[in-house]
Amino acid sequence: MLVIIKGAGDLATGIGYRLSVAGFDVVMTEIAKPTVVRHTVAFASVVYTGSICVEGVTAVLCNNLQEVENTLKHKQIPVVIDPEAEIIKSLKPDAVVDAIIAKRNIGTKKEDAPIVIGVGPGFTAGQDCDYVVETKRGHYLGRVIVEGSAIPNTGVPGDIGGYTTERIIRSTKEGVFKPVAHIGDQVQKGDIVAYVDDTPILAELSGIVRGMLIDNMMVPKGFKCGDIDPRCVREHCFSISDKSRSIGGGVLEAVMRGACKNE
Repeated sequence: MLVIIKGAGDLATGIGYRLSVAGFDVVMTEIAKPTVVRHTVAFASVVYTGSICVEGVTAVLCNNLQEVENTLKHKQIPVVIDPEAEIIKSLKPDAVVDAIIAKRNIGTKKEDAPIVIGVGPGFTAGQDCDYVVETKRGHYLGRVIVEGSAIPNTGVPGDIGGYTTERIIRSTKEGVFKPVAHIGDQVQKGDIVAYVDDTPILAELSGIVRGMLIDNMMVPKGFKCGDIDPRCVREHCFSISDKSRSIGGGVLEAVMRGACKNE
């Protein structure tokens, strides 16, 4: 089976990883300049690097259908710059997964494929997709919803180590982002972790930097530019998160449920 995943950020990467190791052919789409915070574990990073390996699964940036087919033959994941996911029309996949995490549906339709899955808020199972997978941390994370929608976005980051909003590194103004700390670095509360132009961004808690935007990215005021993990386990910075893995399991379940239903 061929699955096209819209989006290739860290949550989408957990989905792509689980589908790939389960034996599915996976193609992912991205925008031309993705703002990748957890770029060490996001297949979207190939837009800047050409390729990336996450937990033994390699993704490769592809520029045409021939490169996509060759990459699939090598059991790797092709990522194409295709904001409108036009490649769906050419490849006619068995399933489409919208993992853009826009908190709203920005173009996915139930008619896109035999199985269509929406990830997170903004989708309604039975209307614009077949299944919705819950993305909110907590009891229902990764649950497959067959009727209705995911829990609405609260705007409050999930609790990690007892911290929510404090762990997010946000831009203090509009301007050019310049990181000082890097993924895997330990920081203390009050440390300068980045600049926007010449204005510093300070860490609001002590921990390890788990996510950080790349250098010279233009950002608006209040934009999420990184995150700090108070648990201070460096290996977590370079492996798929518990949240991504759980959501990936939910999508894998939804694809299999849809395949069985359509037999």
